[in-house]
Amino acid sequence: MSAGHNDDKNNSIFKIALNLTMACFVSGIIIAGVYFTTADAALEKAAELKTVAMKALVQEANKFEPIEGKEGWFKAEKDGKILAYVVPSESKGYGGVIRLLVAVSSDGKVLNYDITGHNETPGLGDKANQEPFKSQLIGKTAKNLTVVKDPSDKENVQAMTGATISSKAVTNGVKKAVEEVVEFTGGK
Repeated sequence: MSAGHNDDKNNSIFKIALNLTMACFVSGIIIAGVYFTTADAALEKAAELKTVAMKALVQEANKFEPIEGKEGWFKAEKDGKILAYVVPSESKGYGGVIRLLVAVSSDGKVLNYDITGHNETPGLGDKANQEPFKSQLIGKTAKNLTVVKDPSDKENVQAMTGATISSKAVTNGVKKAVEEVVEFTGGK
């Protein structure tokens, strides 16, 4: 093999590496540019979606104020009067973590909730965000947020058939939110 052939081969590898490096550098700059130009719009859209979700939970509210020192917590107000606290909660379900947004009154009663993320079984565990299961939790305090399988027990929450783990997970997530609000407000 000649020395000239080896130099051409080394030169060719160097050119390929340089071209790939430049392509990666330019791609990185383009991606960063797109991110920085769309980041504000994405944050605004996320805030707008959260406000819509909170409004669905506490329809009478005309203002949602973040609570200092409580990440993700909001006061739902109407004409300066606190109607509810809207707080995020999580619990481990059958298919993984179930994320909730829970509206709780100042005196510790469930006003409403929404499942904002889950991987539960379609047609079973995902029904925890629907009737008739959902209405069982509305109006309850932490004391009565226990899942049971006894249809005669009207004080607590009846498990969904075939989805006991999901029933318990959602109920526990809601209960956790209620307990946190009661601790925060002192139950007043």
